[in-house]
Amino acid sequence: MLTRKQIELLDFIRTRIDRDGVPPSFDEMKDALDLKSKSGIHRLITALEERGFIRRLAHRARALEIVKLPEAMDKAGFKPRVVQGSKPEAPPPRPAAALAVETSYAMEIPMMGRIAAGVPIEAIQHISHHVTVPNALISGKGAHYALEVKGDSMIEAGINDGDIVIIQEQQDAENGDIVVALVEDAEATLKRFRRKGAMIALEAANPLFETRVLPDHKVKVQGKLVGLIRSY
Repeated sequence: MLTRKQIELLDFIRTRIDRDGVPPSFDEMKDALDLKSKSGIHRLITALEERGFIRRLAHRARALEIVKLPEAMDKAGFKPRVVQGSKPEAPPPRPAAALAVETSYAMEIPMMGRIAAGVPIEAIQHISHHVTVPNALISGKGAHYALEVKGDSMIEAGINDGDIVIIQEQQDAENGDIVVALVEDAEATLKRFRRKGAMIALEAANPLFETRVLPDHKVKVQGKLVGLIRSY
């Protein structure tokens, strides 16, 4: 059985996730429950976690998962919703799947390794694990996968070193799309795509990096950027 304060906090967290898409901060929770310090919130969250109502997601800022609700709060039915904060934690490896089972709010997609946004690194690797992302980051139909960004050549496009990019798998692109490009079957990079006749320009979004122009047969589009998870 939960205490009144535990129920108040659980309901506040649920309401804020439903309204804003992210959990409230500890300061917001403290103010909402009229507590004098955040230590009281820590104790309430720990109690809710121990009783199996919520789960804290390690290494992610302001990330909580509501696992279940008390019967009195669950009249309309409830399905867990995972909200991402910063870079997802790597869970144990699991069987590869292009598309995972979708929930009402989120779905799992495979993490394929790192992608260069700067000096090119090795090509996309095999699936290392899966990450859970909000459905709002999934665009269109077909397979999606995630990559960790390495480098800062796309910072003016809002893509920073360490961010997680969500990629829709496809083999073509429109001018201006940010794509995963496989260059000469040897290196993968994240750049803005532009076709110029029989040549492909891979443009950085950082004036410190030069645009790479290559014959179109040396560039294979592996997918298009459709979403991003910021790493803090």
